[in-house]
Amino acid sequence: MGLAQIKMPQLGESVTEGTVEKWLKSEGDFVKRDEPIVEVVTDKVNAEIPSPFEGTLVKISVSEGETVRVGAVIAQIETAGGAASAAPSAPTKEPATPSKESAAPHPEVPEAPAPRQVAAAPTAPPPAASSENGGADRARLSPAVRKLAAEHSIDATALRGSGMGGRVTRDDVLAAVEGGGLAAPTKAPAAPASAAPRRAPADGAREEVVQLGTMRKAIAEHMVRSLSTSPHAWTLQEVDVTNLVRYRASEKEGFRARHGVSLTYLPFVVQIVCDALKAFPWLNSTWSDEGVVLKRYINLGIAVSIPDGLIVPVLKDADQLGFTELVRSINDLVERARTKQLKPDDVQGGTFTLNNTGSTGSVASQPIINQPQAAILTTESIVKRPVVIGDGIAVRDMMNMCLSFDHRIIDGMMAGQFLGTIKKRLEDWSAASIQL
Repeated sequence: MGLAQIKMPQLGESVTEGTVEKWLKSEGDFVKRDEPIVEVVTDKVNAEIPSPFEGTLVKISVSEGETVRVGAVIAQIETAGGAASAAPSAPTKEPATPSKESAAPHPEVPEAPAPRQVAAAPTAPPPAASSENGGADRARLSPAVRKLAAEHSIDATALRGSGMGGRVTRDDVLAAVEGGGLAAPTKAPAAPASAAPRRAPADGAREEVVQLGTMRKAIAEHMVRSLSTSPHAWTLQEVDVTNLVRYRASEKEGFRARHGVSLTYLPFVVQIVCDALKAFPWLNSTWSDEGVVLKRYINLGIAVSIPDGLIVPVLKDADQLGFTELVRSINDLVERARTKQLKPDDVQGGTFTLNNTGSTGSVASQPIINQPQAAILTTESIVKRPVVIGDGIAVRDMMNMCLSFDHRIIDGMMAGQFLGTIKKRLEDWSAASIQL
């Protein structure tokens, strides 16, 4: 018999921690190898994690709602073989020392998200002095926190952090700024900010405080960090997709009969976007302190709405897929995202993101960049509108495309040319355009 450790896996390239949303097994339960054992949430994915071992779950080390670092032991399983006590290779990756491959294109290390406060007593500050790694955690500042502190002449290492193990976050620095740079170290972290919103009206009839879920808190942190990291700019172009609409209407039933999957507009757009990214590689890049990292591969993130948030699974090497394979791959990713069956690898390595806000009826939107990428494109609703063609007016199927881009990397002219290339390909679309 032996004890095997289950550790918090890394569910994304720039992810350094995860939150245990729900245990699917209890202490004393027998767990089969590859059987889902715990549901973990980060700002990138909500996934069920399979057990790498078979045996009896003897100890759960992290309670539901608690946030821990990647590589932290979250449970122990008693296995039949003593050799199984070693942790699997993927979960044992240490979060504080990312690989060189991921460090360069991802200069931003995410700050600690709000859900970690669930595990801490709200009436007392984190016991930084008693933690084994408390000093190291406080000293380990993300680039964003370090920059913010420098801008306000704040010594971030002297602050008492509200993060895990006393780690200093953006909120701690801002609290120090508001307090003149001296008050933050002696205050209980985040108490004033969190107390007011939780006070519901006495009668409870006109207002209600709804506690945020782990994923929503993580998404909120990610969105704020994205806007504070990249100077966002955006542009919009309208596209006449009448030819594409007619083709899909005539082919969708036959396609389903032949291949067993639905034919949406998304794979048509994906193929054209991939071709455009090859022509404009700066849209498929990442900012780093050493320079702009141009990606020679196209891993396309597909934004998928789920009941408790938004997930962006990644279609690896999307430009290498034939049309039918593309349709199948997109449908598979979307289905697994909505049923919480994504694997850690499914949400890593994205180089550009595509979002279909048109499914909600939107006609124009300004998307937020999915860090650390350089741009994100939305396709809006297809609506029939009167359009001037030559000297006449015709009713056409029109769609807006909105592109948000990192203005450190991309200028307006390049963004317009990129969108213009996609527009022309969509408007000139014919059945011969499909790359089977």
